[in-house]
Amino acid sequence: MVVFVTVGSGLFGAGIAWALGLAAPFLTGPALAVAFVSLMGVKCHIPLYFRNAVFLIIGIVLGSGVTPDILREALTWPISIILTCVSVSLIMLCSVFVLECYFHMDRTTSILASSPGHLSFILSLGSEITENISSIAVIQSIRVFILTLAVPIILSLSADGELTVNQIIVSKISLTHFFFIAAPAIFGAFLMSYLKLPAAFLLSGLLLSSIGHGLGVTPGELPKPISLFCFIVLGSLIGSRFSGVSFSLLRSLALSGFLITLIGLVISIIISFLVHLLTGINFLYIIIALAPGGFETMVAMSAFVGADPAYVAIHHIARIFFLSALVPIALTLKLSR
Repeated sequence: MVVFVTVGSGLFGAGIAWALGLAAPFLTGPALAVAFVSLMGVKCHIPLYFRNAVFLIIGIVLGSGVTPDILREALTWPISIILTCVSVSLIMLCSVFVLECYFHMDRTTSILASSPGHLSFILSLGSEITENISSIAVIQSIRVFILTLAVPIILSLSADGELTVNQIIVSKISLTHFFFIAAPAIFGAFLMSYLKLPAAFLLSGLLLSSIGHGLGVTPGELPKPISLFCFIVLGSLIGSRFSGVSFSLLRSLALSGFLITLIGLVISIIISFLVHLLTGINFLYIIIALAPGGFETMVAMSAFVGADPAYVAIHHIARIFFLSALVPIALTLKLSR
């Protein structure tokens, strides 16, 4: 019953956002609607098996955009990957400073709340060393939520137009070939999960679809309603992060969450422009790749501007692995000044 309420709210929000002409309505609309319903006290949740199935499909949809040109462009990726790590470091340093000096949070809480991503790792780590885990979770949820809304708006303004359903790039794969890819993708996803790789189902679908499309063995097109429904579920999942969060807790952390999200966004845009100057890669693509939002959300966002999903995914993987090393080091050193 809970999942029907959650997805139903997301569908309603998507319809309203699409009617109003909002940017990326099938992501932003559900996120707003489900967040509102959650804060009204309605329990919202997307089961793990449903979530994984949706991520697998989104990965397959996005993988169809991979082309041979990517191999040539990949030569410039190390530059932007290095600058991604620089961006992550700057975001954490500036955010920790703000949370400590202006919101009087302790050093440990500030470090964990400032991490631009890798939420499951951060919460697992925080549960062992601090009692402020709920505050960290809310601030991190605010970050993901705001970026889900802000990035499409920035892309829309930068592209001098609105991001609508007509601009979504869907997978070139028939239903038969979809199942041909899905079977090994599911096996690969469980293998990646066993190896503790991030976003295993999305990455496995993306990898198998990229190979099949690149070799020309999976032509055709997945029906657009399926793709759109998966984006709606993803948006609903983002909104459901606020399920169980009280208004008082949200109000007390809203400003701090907003400020560190703004810091992260500004730094990401500046570094993205630098990467654009150095590599010549499309500025919009770089913003999606470097924006410190949720892994699955940012990779899915590439569909709205036709960005190379492999480029976006590689950079978010790099961000997550870099954070896996940076956060423990920062906690050990306590970012000594």
